[in-house]
Amino acid sequence: MTAQDVEDDVPVAAVRPAVAERRLHPVTPFRRAWAPVAVLVGWAVHDPDQAQEQLTRLTTTTLLIALAVLVPASAAYGFLTWWFTHFAVTDNELRIRTGLLFRRTAHIRLERIQAIDVTQPLLARMAGVAKLRLDVVGAEKKDELAFLGEDEARALRAELLARAAGFAPETAHEVGEAPARELLSVPARELLIALVLTGSAWGAVAAALVVPPVLWLLTHSVVTVLATGLPLLGAAGARSAGRFVGEYDWTVAESPDGLRIDRGLLDRTHETVPPGRVQTVRIVQPLLWRRRDRVRVELDVAGSANSVLVPVAPRAVAEAVVARVLPGVTVPAADSLSRPPRRAGRCAPLWWRGYGIAVTDAVFATRHGLLHRTLALVPHAKVQSVRLTQGPWQRLWGLAAVHVDTGADKTVTARLRDAQEAAELLHAQAERSRTGRRDARPDRWMA
Repeated sequence: MTAQDVEDDVPVAAVRPAVAERRLHPVTPFRRAWAPVAVLVGWAVHDPDQAQEQLTRLTTTTLLIALAVLVPASAAYGFLTWWFTHFAVTDNELRIRTGLLFRRTAHIRLERIQAIDVTQPLLARMAGVAKLRLDVVGAEKKDELAFLGEDEARALRAELLARAAGFAPETAHEVGEAPARELLSVPARELLIALVLTGSAWGAVAAALVVPPVLWLLTHSVVTVLATGLPLLGAAGARSAGRFVGEYDWTVAESPDGLRIDRGLLDRTHETVPPGRVQTVRIVQPLLWRRRDRVRVELDVAGSANSVLVPVAPRAVAEAVVARVLPGVTVPAADSLSRPPRRAGRCAPLWWRGYGIAVTDAVFATRHGLLHRTLALVPHAKVQSVRLTQGPWQRLWGLAAVHVDTGADKTVTARLRDAQEAAELLHAQAERSRTGRRDARPDRWMA
């Protein structure tokens, strides 16, 4: 267990903590005061007809009385939940204690922390506060401290990482945040061009332009055309706009505690790619990006939600960043990838040409996609299991697939390989994985 939640059916005042505890920022009650209102809004959205019926029955006096009760109740809820929330840093763990009537204490062992992210939603930026989100090995969701003062959040993050790295408790708070060296910065213009050239955005626009005329020919109903076309256009714009806002001002910097990612136009996020926890790196290249030789780099990180390392960059720059994530790894060139035998076209006509595989001393690499190419790199030390599968049609043509499972519950597959080659690849990869795990360096913060 990495983050153990202990729930005691004991009044809060029954037990006093032995360590010095701290409270969250005083602005936190304003954020939590919205919880009762959110419950009412959720009920109204879940059953709008019933909500509308109830509203029509209320008089002005009743509404005023309801507001006079709801506002103080929300304020009291926000204050009390803030008052009874504490956190403390001990020699070997972070404790988060909450509970108004019954106490819940989360014990997060420092050596099990993978990453600590600092996030600032727009309103939090205006208030000068931030939240800490902790990635812990084995925990299904992130624990968080929301909100802390911006400076306090960064200082606490640095202290926790220093203690996780093995610094003594009395000196950890003096270490400060490790220095960082910028590796990559994505200009807004580059990001905008990449979004415009993304195939999914053009597909949504094409659907918005084609579907409404077809519906008009079939139904001659303006309402049907508008009800279908407007959401399609809105979805195309919202997806691209959402990515632009989320990936704006994207920078990647290298520090002793991992690769740091800062991003966001409205909500600012400061993330860390945990050292040694990257299971798979994917280099993605949509069709319309090839002329400009631009790629996107995605990650699978064990126990973490981090999924994008580089939203768009020239291939050479992206590969240099990948080399910092996977030390000693060189991205295989396109012409070094081995294609499936020509008879694979019997199983996947035309698309078999997009498949490829390369195995180096450091990684197991596969490529798939004829138009939207994806090259996946799995370090041998991160392979958890290797499987060979062969369907009846593949067996007829002497083909098979080799599946490599990683610690992030993801699978990378070498498709449509010669059956004999696949069997040899299976045994060879199992041996490479065994020796790779044996020779891998231990995962340590600030190593």
